[in-house]
Amino acid sequence: MDELSRFRLDGRVALVAGGSGGIGVRLCRALAGVGAKVAIVARSEAGLHAAKTAVEEASSEPLALAGDMTKESDAVRVVARTVEAWGRLDVLVNAIGGAAGTALYPAEAYPEPEWDRIVDLNLRSMFLVSKAAARAMIDGGRGGRILNISSVRGQLGIDNGFSAYVAAKGAMNALTRQHATEWAKYGITVNAIAPTFVRTPQVEDLLADEAFRSGLEMRIPLGRIGETDDLVGVVLFFCSDASAFVTGQLLTLDGGLTATQ
Repeated sequence: MDELSRFRLDGRVALVAGGSGGIGVRLCRALAGVGAKVAIVARSEAGLHAAKTAVEEASSEPLALAGDMTKESDAVRVVARTVEAWGRLDVLVNAIGGAAGTALYPAEAYPEPEWDRIVDLNLRSMFLVSKAAARAMIDGGRGGRILNISSVRGQLGIDNGFSAYVAAKGAMNALTRQHATEWAKYGITVNAIAPTFVRTPQVEDLLADEAFRSGLEMRIPLGRIGETDDLVGVVLFFCSDASAFVTGQLLTLDGGLTATQ
């Protein structure tokens, strides 16, 4: 037996919520590269272009779906459309999130509207898409894989005004364990990965600041910023048969950062 065949997804259907982000685009290409049919979800048609191109480069024809995953009707619609197109849903990657740097406030003065915005983006979207996807997987009777993209900030506080973001990611980690427990009886595994800072187009301006970048690198034992390629191996593991006996787990991808805490 070819041991690497455990990581293949031939004949399976993967939906990537947040597929137009820097991490999402890379994961769409990776999933297509191991044989999956990929449905890409983003808020706007314009945001879907890069992800579509990445999947097409992997010799696969994607399904591009626009929708706001903080709205349950949209989450239900994109899952239904995916099943309608390909007859099944096997993998969900929840890659919607971020925006922490756009809402930095002292905890004692954190504005309620900003709290709602960040928590909805990072937690509500994951909750709603996971519900819809799990129902489709249960109906399909073949089990499935759900992978949530969390953050090291779900485990570590930071004196930088991140109240809503760390709360949302911490809750995502807890909900990962809860969903794994409830859906195991259907053969659905639910896991999460927690990267530290990852180089994407969305953070190019921050990384252009030499002091900011060097400060990050000094705190990471491996001495460098994470790249989207660093996520690929573990994502394929969690989305494939290679992880068939793994559920309810959080794997930190941080160059050793949390080992120093």
